[in-house]
Amino acid sequence: MLIALRQISKVYHMEEVDVPALQGVSTNIAAGEFVAIMGHSGSGKSTLLNLLGCLDRPDSGTYLLDGCEVDRLGSDALAAIRNRKIGFVFQNFNLLPRTTALENVELPLYYGPKISSAERHDRARTLLIRLGLKDRLGHHPGQLSGGQQQRVAIARALVNQPPLILADEPTGNLDSRSADDIMALFQELNREGITIVMVTHEPDIARFAKRVIQMKDGKIV
Repeated sequence: MLIALRQISKVYHMEEVDVPALQGVSTNIAAGEFVAIMGHSGSGKSTLLNLLGCLDRPDSGTYLLDGCEVDRLGSDALAAIRNRKIGFVFQNFNLLPRTTALENVELPLYYGPKISSAERHDRARTLLIRLGLKDRLGHHPGQLSGGQQQRVAIARALVNQPPLILADEPTGNLDSRSADDIMALFQELNREGITIVMVTHEPDIARFAKRVIQMKDGKIV
């Protein structure tokens, strides 16, 4: 089992009010699954994705990622896991505006095991070409369409060859044609064995996944 959550709870303290974001969430996600997490605003789906990505910690419960109890790890160990095991794709792309597509994809490789600049360049270039951006390697994000920027972001997520991709509303800023193209790409990556967990509020996007987890009021329903 790649992901195992056991009674995960998370409360945010807003001034004098406690806001429960997750309440006793338990679920498993096997390696090779493509799962969509759905729910209205405030249902806890983004909080859950942040916990899965080791960007936040639960207040209680246990999170096992590939057999490792990550909720007990220190900050450096969590950073290493994020770099090796998880690729992130965001709604707003989160690309560095003053660097090229190629340089954006190379960036995660600077934080892992030491490799040569030639290998960094080759791995990033190979991914961008595969994703249909052969003629855009030297372009900056502002020179790319939304769909092209998201493909750069996906290449960046893949460059460290992680077993898990976490996507937060990955089509939220795309037109319907670009959204369908990105989801077809996710399906292709999933067929190759990459586990994908995606947050979305759009049923038309969730249908691309193999399984849907529905959330309401911080619980899986």
